[in-house]
Amino acid sequence: MTLSFDLTTEGARDALRARAAPEKPSLIGLTRAELAEALVASGIVPERQAKMRAQQLWHWMYVRGVSDFAGMFNISKDLRAELDKHFTVARPEIVEEQISSDGTRKWLFRFPPRGAGRPVEIETVYIPEEGRGTLCISSQVGCTLTCSFCHTGTQKLVRNLTAEEILAQLLTARDRLGDFPDRDTPDGAIVPAEGRKVSNIVMMGMGEPLYNFEAVKKALLIASDGDGLSLSKRRITLSTSGVVPEIFRTGEEIGVMLAISLHATNDDLRDLLVPINKKYPLKELIAACRAYPGLSNAKRITFEYVMLKDVNDSIEDAKGLIKLLKGIPAKINLIPFNPWPGTNYQCSDWETIEKFADYINNAGYASPIRTPRGRDILAACGQLKSESERMRKVDRLALEAMMIAGHGEA
Repeated sequence: MTLSFDLTTEGARDALRARAAPEKPSLIGLTRAELAEALVASGIVPERQAKMRAQQLWHWMYVRGVSDFAGMFNISKDLRAELDKHFTVARPEIVEEQISSDGTRKWLFRFPPRGAGRPVEIETVYIPEEGRGTLCISSQVGCTLTCSFCHTGTQKLVRNLTAEEILAQLLTARDRLGDFPDRDTPDGAIVPAEGRKVSNIVMMGMGEPLYNFEAVKKALLIASDGDGLSLSKRRITLSTSGVVPEIFRTGEEIGVMLAISLHATNDDLRDLLVPINKKYPLKELIAACRAYPGLSNAKRITFEYVMLKDVNDSIEDAKGLIKLLKGIPAKINLIPFNPWPGTNYQCSDWETIEKFADYINNAGYASPIRTPRGRDILAACGQLKSESERMRKVDRLALEAMMIAGHGEA
């Protein structure tokens, strides 16, 4: 029998929404206080037990990496069933996992629409190196900044990621790499912080982290919590293209290492390469860097500088860079440009990059040349992009109607 619905009235739409099965809220990404509050509000934990239960869940989620309530063995079977009825701690869908010839891994994750029209996808990259493993995490689906050399910038912003979705990238990567304690590790055993496969995280994936400040702050404070994921704040780096008003807050409220996506030493060129410079020009950006809380030789700012052939790679550009950063404790990362389909830029010749680096080094600044990683799977710096695009309103309503009627899935 064919089932049809009249969706022309507001009442009909409300009735259909009521029939749709609500998505269970995730406990990932909540603070301890929010976790306790959610347990009490659900009616499954009395207020006097909330703090203790929240701590139990925190341990299972962030120390043991459990993604199913059934694996939380020191919680009663009945309570586990109730938790499962009301909440989830599940990981996102992995659409694709690619492994580069150099060991770099790239995951394509799919998250619920949350108002974006259809499920959205983002990319996360893991880079193994001698003595450490770095996870490059995304903060937005798409980006608003349209930096002319960046592949991600060719994708319009769809939406911000939630704290849960930011943390889910770290949790899933650790799952896939076998980076959580063995399931049989005794409860309360000391789990070593050294020797982790994910030892460092960088907020350098898709999006501008400081345009999603609150969610990024929440996620990074959970990631660096000493009783959970326990990553040192000195091993967490947040990269911004120059959202000046939020730079001081980053140091004051999050306390992680700062990286600036610089790429030019004068406003005319930076306006072209990094258009946010028109709103926050170099003078304001550099002043914000000088005022960054905790700035010292032990806590230097990293300035990222992509090497573009015949654009910003002359010795005169190097001289301008030294003059611009004078007096700032800094490291300058030189990034060979990573090509992507449709780009008009070329990477500087290797000899030019080495001369540029030598000049910077001789001026007293560390200037490592970043080894391109994962180019064969488009996982290198500036290459990330997903297929998620914002839907037109008419398409979104049609999809919503189909989902509510039970004829389609997100």
